[in-house]
Amino acid sequence: MQASSTDRQQVEYESLSNNRGRTKIWPAAAYLLFSFPSGILYFVILVVLLALSVGLFIVWLGIPIFIVMLYLSWQFAIFERNLAIRWLNCDIAPFTLSRQHKESWLQYLRARLTNKMTWKALAFLLLKFPLGILSFVFVLQVPILILVLALITFILGVICTPTLYLILAARNAPLVIRWPGQRPIYLYGMKDLIRYMFTGFGLTLLPRYILLGMAWVWKQLGRTLLGMSNQDLRVAQAEEQVRREQAKAERAELSRQQLIVNVSHELRTPVASIRAHLEVLLKACEQDDSLVLHPQELSNYLGIAHREAVRLGALVEDLLSLSRTEADTLRLNMASIVPGEVIEEVYQALLPLARKERMITLVRSLPERLPLVQADYQRLTQVLMNLVRNAITYTPDGGIISISTRQERSDYLVISVADTGIGIPADQLTQIFERFYRTDASRSRSSGGFGLGLSIVKDLVDAMGGHITVESQEGEGSSFHIHLRLAQGITNYNSRP
Repeated sequence: MQASSTDRQQVEYESLSNNRGRTKIWPAAAYLLFSFPSGILYFVILVVLLALSVGLFIVWLGIPIFIVMLYLSWQFAIFERNLAIRWLNCDIAPFTLSRQHKESWLQYLRARLTNKMTWKALAFLLLKFPLGILSFVFVLQVPILILVLALITFILGVICTPTLYLILAARNAPLVIRWPGQRPIYLYGMKDLIRYMFTGFGLTLLPRYILLGMAWVWKQLGRTLLGMSNQDLRVAQAEEQVRREQAKAERAELSRQQLIVNVSHELRTPVASIRAHLEVLLKACEQDDSLVLHPQELSNYLGIAHREAVRLGALVEDLLSLSRTEADTLRLNMASIVPGEVIEEVYQALLPLARKERMITLVRSLPERLPLVQADYQRLTQVLMNLVRNAITYTPDGGIISISTRQERSDYLVISVADTGIGIPADQLTQIFERFYRTDASRSRSSGGFGLGLSIVKDLVDAMGGHITVESQEGEGSSFHIHLRLAQGITNYNSRP
């Protein structure tokens, strides 16, 4: 997601505030020269538009012209702010923190008229015309001023050199001349006196100080008129934080409502199934004779009720995991763990399910030595269990599921769960980690899925400081890759328990 312009202004302002530097001479001179044509341009455009808006106000044509004038002044001010930041190395507060959104011309006009920055920006743009002329004239006169000062200081140097030499001869320490912002000048003898005499012992740098002084004036104007004051900035930041919290609360409320609808929908099917089968059993028990159901039929009814109860239990566990994540109460016991032990535990736990119920080959491919990873042992086990169960669910009988590892760069270990199942359509890969999303709802419901497993997997992996990616080809299979950080300062170990 790209950052908005106001966010970039805030980051840029904080960066400049933390790293204030001196204004460089050549960018400052360029800014002073550019102030003249830009000041004329702003003055002519704004004054002409303002005059037209006042003159045509009676026939209602002045209002749109006035809006155009406000819009141009706003854009000119933003351009000038960026120019001052880059050329004068000026730390200017953000122009505004309000979000850009669609608004009618009346709303736009009201917002601009009530914004203090509109009038401050207009004042800056209009002031740039006279001050730009002065800056331009001074910069053009700098070469002449340097030559005149050089001549004057040379004459003064010739006059003062004998006196300075006598002072040096009378003392054992060098003579030091200091100018603001410059290195001290150390005079040890006649050779140094003659060398610095042609520069008037630093007086020829006077135009530089005047130029930087004018740049300093522009910097102060920019800070005052092109950015919010400290008080306004704090108020705007507080209002922006309130808006963000309100938006967050609205999203949470919408998510809660959607969750209630989805959970109600998911509960309906297993509850109805359990109720129907139990009603059949109750009716059979109410008969005068003994049970009219055959033992095999009774076993089938009880088996279906048991499976649906297991589905309800799984849904409750998933919902509890989601609630802990949303409430930020998910507790992790982060430590340097052995990934091979987790993989082996998952492999041994799910091997009977894959082999006996689905006739699926479950394999693990691990190198002899692997680095330790930083993770929660129980949560990583839960993640791998969910991924392997999903693979078993969506892999046809006789398929293959593999668990493998590889080291990515020098700071990540990747644990991959790949299958030869039905795969995931390319247009749905970005949605599979959303809550209650299922690529094949009918198959998921029949196999006990609620569309929460992958969402929980992503939340847990993110909470452990890692991330998860997926690759899939429809009809060929899928591969889920868990990227976990390596434990710091831990060497390799034997991965097999």
